[in-house]
Amino acid sequence: MKPITNTITALAVLAFMSFTLMTKKTNETNSQTTNTTKMKTYLIEREIPDAGKFTPEQLKGISQKSCSVLKEMGPQIQWVQSYVTGNKIFCIYKAENEELIKEHAKKGGFPANIIIEVSSIISPATAN
Repeated sequence: MKPITNTITALAVLAFMSFTLMTKKTNETNSQTTNTTKMKTYLIEREIPDAGKFTPEQLKGISQKSCSVLKEMGPQIQWVQSYVTGNKIFCIYKAENEELIKEHAKKGGFPANIIIEVSSIISPATAN
């Protein structure tokens, strides 16, 4: 279990480091689009066998499906980016609540095996 936890932690750190660069702009956009509800950041683990072997066309198809569901659901949920690994895809989303993440997964036909609300974001800039 420990190697899995270490892998998840390492990927989460990588995701957060990349995500930090986009946080300010995303937060500004969120404050403009959602006046009454604060958007939260979520890390989603999706178990998808052989995800790392998907072709660019397959990844494009998954992305298109996700975007069409997001468009239907409205501005209270936003996909930031995803990281494809061997048998999993780790996604960063902004949403008003966890239920929206689950609804998106159900409508899109893909798993959301673990959903973690991000409490803080750190990066090398945090050390300064």
